[in-house]
Amino acid sequence: MSTVKITALKNGPYKVEGPIELYYDTTHVDTTGKDTVFMCRCGASSKKPFCDGTHSKIGFQAAASIVPESKEE
Repeated sequence: MSTVKITALKNGPYKVEGPIELYYDTTHVDTTGKDTVFMCRCGASSKKPFCDGTHSKIGFQAAASIVPESKEE
């Protein structure tokens, strides 16, 4: 079984490492030959679902910490 590691970078994108099969809604996104991709977390990237660095231009601020008591699923 393959291992995929996802890291939420501070005030930045999600860093996804490992072999992945990526879909944007129902459309398959080619990630052939890439061991690491950066996924947009701010919502402002012009290259969604990938990060284009816009988070640094708009001052994106991620949550300060994990909220374990959150009721979201």
